[in-house]
Amino acid sequence: MAFHPGKTIEHRERQRDGGAAVDLNTMKHVGRLRSIIVVLLKYGFDDVVERLEIPGKLLLQKVAKARVETSHAERLRLALEELGPTFVKFGQILGMRPDLLPQDLVAELRRLHDEVRPIAFADVRRQIERTLDRPLDDVFIQFDEAPVAAASLAQVHRAVLRVSREPVAVKVQRPDVSGDIDSDIAIMELLAGQLHRKMEAAVVYDLPGLVEDFKRTIHRELDYRREARHMRIFRANFADDPNVNVPRLHEGYCTGELLVMELVDGVKLDEAAPDDEALRRDLARRGLRIVVKQILEDGFFHADPHPGNLVVRPDGSLCMLDCGMVGRLTREMRFRLTDLIHAAVNKDSERLLDVLLELTRTPGAGRVNRQELQRDLLDLLDGYHSLPLQQLDVGGLLTEITDVLCEHRLILPRNLAFMIKALVMAEGIARKLDPELNVIAEIEPQVRQLTLEQWKPENIWRGLRGSISRLWALQQELPRRVGLISEKLESGKLAIQFRHENLDDLQQTISNAGSRLTVGIIIAAMVIGSSLIITAGVGPSLFGFPVLGLAGYVISAIFGLWVVFNVIRSNW
Repeated sequence: MAFHPGKTIEHRERQRDGGAAVDLNTMKHVGRLRSIIVVLLKYGFDDVVERLEIPGKLLLQKVAKARVETSHAERLRLALEELGPTFVKFGQILGMRPDLLPQDLVAELRRLHDEVRPIAFADVRRQIERTLDRPLDDVFIQFDEAPVAAASLAQVHRAVLRVSREPVAVKVQRPDVSGDIDSDIAIMELLAGQLHRKMEAAVVYDLPGLVEDFKRTIHRELDYRREARHMRIFRANFADDPNVNVPRLHEGYCTGELLVMELVDGVKLDEAAPDDEALRRDLARRGLRIVVKQILEDGFFHADPHPGNLVVRPDGSLCMLDCGMVGRLTREMRFRLTDLIHAAVNKDSERLLDVLLELTRTPGAGRVNRQELQRDLLDLLDGYHSLPLQQLDVGGLLTEITDVLCEHRLILPRNLAFMIKALVMAEGIARKLDPELNVIAEIEPQVRQLTLEQWKPENIWRGLRGSISRLWALQQELPRRVGLISEKLESGKLAIQFRHENLDDLQQTISNAGSRLTVGIIIAAMVIGSSLIITAGVGPSLFGFPVLGLAGYVISAIFGLWVVFNVIRSNW
């Protein structure tokens, strides 16, 4: 996301404008805002700071020292880490959007660390007792004060339930984390709006939209009742597979800020059975099939299946952890996904192009050069033309396709981008366990099953029925709409409004020039009037000069200095 100074661009939605300056609602965050500016300057993002309207910005630019010895992507990662948990989370979610950001930046953002110092046990106790409305010792007969894991939003402790004597894992949300996140998001909305409005290079990323999406995602992740619901869905989807499980919840102790679940013992998937090649090959296939089933069969998938979230239990079964972030794919989207896989594997650039254009959108009113896009897709597929299917790197192919989409400013739906990231991550883990893994052969049964499902008579009829329903609704609505247009034509009330968004700057310039011209005419009139008064010698007098004439000169001078100041400031 290499930002460079660009000409001002006004957004058509006022809510994305970012305001002309820091508003009253943001003034309470001014201390945090200035610390953010210092960090941005520290890591060499002077061009970004220059576009922001922040009080005291010039003074901060003089005292902060920039660090520019590392790459742009690495400096951004370091800046986000220094800015704290909210910005780390934002960067991690951006790292899941290879269709939107350059690959080097995505790779760097995926290195963001989410481990922080644990909070004091006294705070943990107060948080649990507040959310359960009873003393900690009434619920747990044993509770380890040291957490087994600590992240920016929560930490996990081992404990033993008093009633059932079962060992459990207790995930407790950090106190006041929601308020801290809301404060940072308010600042992020301000900065995103100003950068979107003032930096041409930032428009393609739709920063206000990204912040809004992040705001919705982070608030959902903070509600542990949603995560509990996700866990129940996963358990139901894999109910018939004894080799896959999800920790069992102790429902009576789960709230929006607390999860109490079965304690899972095991090792990370990529670290399992280091001396048993046969078992590692089996785990590679099972791990990949789990993710592919979620995506292609269920349409409900774990959006962050990194090795720490897939654990091999002592009995050899696989367990999924941390189900807060999930993705969903509609039936139609899954059908298009199988078309995309078929087109990519068969090196069919024309079909691949059609599917990608169906799935993606362009920011604003941008248009896609179909011929250039198809040429780039052909170049991409040529690199895989001579490879046998068993050697095809599906993850690499999908990554390169998203790179092409990014170059042509085509944006995938959020859930589809998460799916690609999850599939790439799952394939990477599987190949680490078994470098000889034939990914195409492993996913082929699910792809074939979904393809056959797409052409089942009931699904064809469902599609036809939907099309007929829409056509029927249109033919019923069309006469009314035509009638309304005719009535407006007859009454002369039909108006066609054109808006050219690139003329906003010109309109503002004309408006400013008109205001200055008006003030200039008033000043000239006051000077002429004051001169006539002084010439006529109209009393009363001060130091031998008429008071009204002198007052006119003083007021004219003040207005003149104000106009000069505004002209100089606007040129700066």
